[in-house]
Amino acid sequence: MRSYPAELRARMDDGPMSRLQWSAIAVCVLLNVLDGFDVLVMSFTSAAVSAEWGLSGSQLGLLLSAGLVGMALGSLFLAPLADRIGRRALILVCLTVAAAGMLLSAASRDAVQLGLLRVLTGVGIGGILAASNVIAAEYANRRWRGLAVSLNSTGYAVGATAGGVIAVALQGSYGWRSVFAVGGVATALLVGAVLWRLPESLDFLLTQRSPRALDRLNALLAAMGRPPLDSPPGAPEAPAAEPAPRLRQILSPAHRRNTLLTWAGFFAVMFGFYFVTSWTPKLLVEAGMSAGQGITGGVLLNLGGIFGATLLGLLAARFALKRVLVGYTLATAALLTVFVPATSVYGLVFALGALIGVFVNGCVAGLYALTPSIYPPEVRATGVGWGIGVGRIGAIVSPLVAGWLLDAGWGPGRLYLLVAAVLVAGGLAVHAFRIPAAAAPAAVAAGEGR
Repeated sequence: MRSYPAELRARMDDGPMSRLQWSAIAVCVLLNVLDGFDVLVMSFTSAAVSAEWGLSGSQLGLLLSAGLVGMALGSLFLAPLADRIGRRALILVCLTVAAAGMLLSAASRDAVQLGLLRVLTGVGIGGILAASNVIAAEYANRRWRGLAVSLNSTGYAVGATAGGVIAVALQGSYGWRSVFAVGGVATALLVGAVLWRLPESLDFLLTQRSPRALDRLNALLAAMGRPPLDSPPGAPEAPAAEPAPRLRQILSPAHRRNTLLTWAGFFAVMFGFYFVTSWTPKLLVEAGMSAGQGITGGVLLNLGGIFGATLLGLLAARFALKRVLVGYTLATAALLTVFVPATSVYGLVFALGALIGVFVNGCVAGLYALTPSIYPPEVRATGVGWGIGVGRIGAIVSPLVAGWLLDAGWGPGRLYLLVAAVLVAGGLAVHAFRIPAAAAPAAVAAGEGR
């Protein structure tokens, strides 16, 4: 009976998807819906919060950035724990942290308390995102892996859109605190969903050389209708040397090139994504449109994002994901260059806004799908977590740079050209990735030669 990790992964890649695999991916999508809601919950409630506490623009800006700061911290410093304690275990811990942060935010007494709680909530969300995207990639077979991870980003767009609807419905009758309370309850309910339908990562269990890990692994294989293993995979005859710290491993000569390129790609793509989603309504007004038309443009960006990630996943089922992702970054850059000049034709600019939403959301989805293929299982969550964390730094920097350049006299057209150039740089970084020939779980779906 075969008991080697590579052979088991090959059977997973080439075999059909079981109900357990699809349900695991569905839970990961729900976790990303939470991300979409949480990232924008402060935006949805900002006017009411500012009115209640008399906040200045800079104070409100700090509150809007606090969640992103927490997400960066969670991705950089909490997500790597998934390689030590397990992806599922970390998700449960982070859900508890995020639920507590959201519920306590509903009871905050001033802006300082709310800001600190936004950071706490963001830390939990940052850890969830890295681990859930890794699990989605690991439970999908080769054909559907790109779609599985792309659906996670679709979940983000769904959460962002639904969050706006929920916020409008609740704030009029119950105030802004009710939006945080509902978010906290929904987050707590996801703990039950994870305990019920999200199994531990197979690739993580394959790195755990113990009888208990073998029992858990065989239970999962049985649930997926696959034959069990007869011994812990790759069990060494002699004790292995203590491994180097995981951050040092992803920066070792074997992984350094791809790690730095991953960081550059995430930074550039999230810089562009958060510029587009944060500034488009205001910049459309600056370009001569009405406030209502600016808001409409922003809504169309989110709606386009629902389709963009799904389209990328479907394309990745037929073509190499790396090439699809490079195409997405270049298409986004091209659309941004013509967006502001088109503001004189309302129908055209709204159509372009929806298309930009399709492609810029797909860029984020593609990076989430591609990055797990670069790292071996024992450092995969660390690699993905640090990539997302560096990307969050780009998300934090982007609105600040845009505001500074506007104050310096830049117009909307020049700003969009700058962001287009940043996205082209991100596409070049992705193009330079070297996907390992035997990478798991996404070597073929994300790599070359397809």
